[in-house]
Amino acid sequence: MKVLKFGGTSVGSAERFKNVAKIVIPAGKNIVVLSAMAGTTNSLLDITRCLREHDLSKAQNSIDTLRSKYEAVVEQLYTKTAFKQRAADFIKRTFDYLSSFSQDNFSDKQEKIIVAHGELISTYLFSTYLEEQGVRVCLIPALSFMYLDEQGEPDSDKIKELLHKLLSENADADLYITQGFICMNAGGEIDNLKRGGSDYTASLIGAAICADEIQIWTDIDGLHNNDPRIVDGTTALRHLYFEEAAELAYFGAKILHPTCILPAIKANVPVRLLNTMEPQALGTLIDNIFDPGTIKAVAAKDNIVAIQIKSSRMLLAYGFLRKVFEIFENYHTSIDMICTSEVGVSLTIDDTRHLDEIISDLKQYGTVNVDTDMCIICVAGDMHWSNRGFESRVMTALKDIPVRMVSYGGSNYNISILVREEDKAQTLKSLSKNLF
Repeated sequence: MKVLKFGGTSVGSAERFKNVAKIVIPAGKNIVVLSAMAGTTNSLLDITRCLREHDLSKAQNSIDTLRSKYEAVVEQLYTKTAFKQRAADFIKRTFDYLSSFSQDNFSDKQEKIIVAHGELISTYLFSTYLEEQGVRVCLIPALSFMYLDEQGEPDSDKIKELLHKLLSENADADLYITQGFICMNAGGEIDNLKRGGSDYTASLIGAAICADEIQIWTDIDGLHNNDPRIVDGTTALRHLYFEEAAELAYFGAKILHPTCILPAIKANVPVRLLNTMEPQALGTLIDNIFDPGTIKAVAAKDNIVAIQIKSSRMLLAYGFLRKVFEIFENYHTSIDMICTSEVGVSLTIDDTRHLDEIISDLKQYGTVNVDTDMCIICVAGDMHWSNRGFESRVMTALKDIPVRMVSYGGSNYNISILVREEDKAQTLKSLSKNLF
């Protein structure tokens, strides 16, 4: 059994729903994970923002606009009156319910309930359409098996137990449909896996059932060896090692959410990235088979801030780095890159919500310098230190570009370089020319 995940653009219209059906029906007895239709989650968040701001009129206008969008989808999607009426009734019930929320004492709990309806709508419409096509489809609600533990992390054991129970109870189905993104927390309330969560859902399900493969379907032809929006002549990657894919995902390869890869790595379930618009294309296969002696791809992560702390007290002192890291921990801010010397440490962050407080706290340990509008470039591949010349090829490509930081040796699968955002395009083009 495989897990097939389709993102918002893949189900962005009635025609797109039909295209997805053409992919999943002949593929066999699999589990299909759907995101909300493109634009829906943002619209629902706008509605919750209006309710928080006590603008009930604007919230209702947004609800009515979204209702009209789905009424049009229903009209275009179904041909048989009975199925069209069922879907229309569902849309009416759903949006009547959304209209019932009050602006008074609006809470995070209510926001998550509203936002969850994007996936609930898309899966109902799609499963009903499959029924119309004669498929014995089973809609298994994610809220019945996708649980978080008390630390807010997926409860893998509970997910596996409940999911296997649901599949066993509906063993005669031709196809299973469920929602991405949404889940239940340890308190029994509707929650979500944050943005990119549909990839995570698919990976968690794939790991739970030891799937033959997890397929992530988007409107992009797999991962490329560089950014095709900036660099001409990029090529789609046909194979990546799990660790290489994880590096690329974290450092800007937007086709794959970084968290998606983690359950798959643990369960040794291969992940394949495929294009909904070109279903016959090979896509990119990600698995645990390593290709030694190769440089695979380059990715970029924007909106980076570099922080440098210089202090003579760091010289021959123990505990200095611990004190620095504790400041970032106190503000729940993760660090991307780090480089150290005898009297200083440079690091980068992409979360600037507490930047002022972090800088203020760091100043008690030394002089602090901050560089904004920076970009991390990640070169992924076989970067083991014993491979002679690989790092020099990267640095040769950067001979005309001012480099703020280089991180090499922390991973066997990447070299990270920090440059100014204004130098990003030149850096990517130069790396492409020298490496590929």
